[in-house]
Amino acid sequence: MEAGDEGIERVVDSKDLQQQSKALDKLTDHVEDRQLDSTRVQEAMASISASKEADIQAMRMREKELAAVKINAADVDVIANELELDKKVAERTLREHKGDAVAAIRSLLH
Repeated sequence: MEAGDEGIERVVDSKDLQQQSKALDKLTDHVEDRQLDSTRVQEAMASISASKEADIQAMRMREKELAAVKINAADVDVIANELELDKKVAERTLREHKGDAVAAIRSLLH
């Protein structure tokens, strides 16, 4: 009988070892998933950073373009006074419409 019992213990030990091995594999997979997720996060952050830098660069270029537009100071005064706006808003709108006072006023009224 003892020989039979020893065989059962070996089978139980074998099953126990298999369960432990599976548990270890799951744990290892989890750590690898974390590392993979960490890599994804770093890549996403780099992408966001690059996108933000591109947006900032585009804004700078837009501001340079607007600053290069020639506008009439009298147009700024008329728009600001007639529409009761801050002169900075009137100037910005006028620059966005390439100095066209009529187009600037139309956009402000709509």
